[in-house]
Amino acid sequence: MADERVRLEIDGPIATITNNHPDKHNAFDDAMDLALFEILDELATRRDLRAVIWRAEGKSFSSGRDVAAIGGGAVELSHHELMRRGHRGILRILDIEAPILVAMNGWSIGASFQRALICDIRVAAQGARMMLPELGYGVIPDTGGIGRLYQMCGHGVVSDLVLTGRAMGADEALAHGVVSRVVPADELDGTVREMAERIAAAPKVSVNMARRVIRHLSEPTLRSSMADELVFQTFISRSDDIAEMRTARAEGRPPRYTGS
Repeated sequence: MADERVRLEIDGPIATITNNHPDKHNAFDDAMDLALFEILDELATRRDLRAVIWRAEGKSFSSGRDVAAIGGGAVELSHHELMRRGHRGILRILDIEAPILVAMNGWSIGASFQRALICDIRVAAQGARMMLPELGYGVIPDTGGIGRLYQMCGHGVVSDLVLTGRAMGADEALAHGVVSRVVPADELDGTVREMAERIAAAPKVSVNMARRVIRHLSEPTLRSSMADELVFQTFISRSDDIAEMRTARAEGRPPRYTGS
């Protein structure tokens, strides 16, 4: 049975992906990830679609990872293999012929924020906030977010966001080009739908060629940064500092990091 917490609807030339787990602010667990990857696989085979909308029910696009689900159930894959599976799944976005427009309301955190960054266009509701809090958990963003934000914001801003884990509001995201529009929350879905319909009405070949030019500029850096993330995150997971962080928290004392 399909996981209804991630839903796909197709209306003529426009497909809509909906994060549908509002009770947890659309936080993703492994089952939701796999449901999303199946949807992306299906969309990558469709040549009749002209635009894809990715939106959410409830107060947030996604609060990131469902922390309560981490470590639950039997996991037969290694950390490195899990990351490879995640990268393969989300990079299917790049194989979808139709442009993907993301409607970002409330919080977009961690990997869910990064997944939105891989898509073509992001529109934020007023009051929306985005953040990459991974360093606070001893890891690094590992879903292309560093590479994409570097393209959009430059060295200083991406360093601030990644190293401090602070939140970025919708207006600041607009100023840096992370989102292309900020609209009232009650107009978010309507605005994104109107944009999708406008794209769907344009000549398909022209849309495809325009996106190809943009992707030739941006995609190599994204893939390169994600390859680095795969290696470095795996190294971090086995590092002395991560072991020390866990031990120090369990013992209720300050950690003594060595950088190894």
